[in-house]
Amino acid sequence: MLIKTSRDGFTHPVPSDITPRAVYEGRRDLMKLLAGGVAGASLAGWAGREAMAQQTTRPNKLAALPGAKSAVAGAMVMDKITDYKDASSYNNFYEFGTDKGDPVKNAHTLKTTPWTVEIEGLVKKPGKYTLEDLLKLSAQEERIYRLRCVEGWSMVVPWVGYSLAELIKRVEPLGSAKYVEFLTLADPKTMPFVGSAVLDWPYAEGLRMDEAMHPLTLLTFGMYGEVLPNQNGAPVRLVVPWKYGFKSAKSIVKIRFTDKQPATAWNKAARQEYGFYSNVNPNVDHPRWSQATERRIGEDGLFAKKRKTLMFNGYEAQVGQLYAGMDLKANY
Repeated sequence: MLIKTSRDGFTHPVPSDITPRAVYEGRRDLMKLLAGGVAGASLAGWAGREAMAQQTTRPNKLAALPGAKSAVAGAMVMDKITDYKDASSYNNFYEFGTDKGDPVKNAHTLKTTPWTVEIEGLVKKPGKYTLEDLLKLSAQEERIYRLRCVEGWSMVVPWVGYSLAELIKRVEPLGSAKYVEFLTLADPKTMPFVGSAVLDWPYAEGLRMDEAMHPLTLLTFGMYGEVLPNQNGAPVRLVVPWKYGFKSAKSIVKIRFTDKQPATAWNKAARQEYGFYSNVNPNVDHPRWSQATERRIGEDGLFAKKRKTLMFNGYEAQVGQLYAGMDLKANY
């Protein structure tokens, strides 16, 4: 499928698949009208349900990490937030096992203090940042993002962090830097499945520079108003909401700027199944899973229907222009 450019920069191939900008920006205006008593009781009830769906309830499991509501376009989706119990116990983190329940059982062995992230490669200011340095680098924001796994399930998670671009600007990449590589900790003493044959360790992921600089790309330190649980990628991870979940590297210890496209973990393991870009695309199936629909975790009742997957996971308006003119089937 080709993404076509237009005078406005981007033409949506299926406009009905995403919420028009005027609609979701107008919800705030609707709330103001409701507060002034203009709308009727039925609309007030609808608005109340919308607001309830967006309330982040702190689980009181870990240290608090509050974030201000983000003003970045697309950063606060209106979908119902997944329960913390589900989001913190149904995970892929192969350093702790291959079953969805393995990370929550095994990740208690991960030591997250002290923690250092090394910045290297094609930058003017390489160096090492402690976790405390990173936490203070920019104001923390809450971002409510959809999370879509290539296996056909999804969640909605309130993350806490700031745009990765804030860190990138500090280290001043050279003009020759075209890609950013992210490496996860690989410590067999605290991560029992490191060394297994399932992947090449350490886990590596990468983004094109313009993807890394996009304001929706989140350097993430928390979720649900608290610091990240170990099983969710503590103490610092990436969240790239328009890509499949495996692109969002967890427990990051190194960020490398390079002029060459980095080799990534799943692409090395199965090149025919996992491309470098791995953008959410309902029109390009994985060899083992259809990408046309998804199962939303927490909506597993007897009559629950699968949701229609949105192009770029519903972030087409924000990121589609990054891929203008690209063949998204060839560049999967």
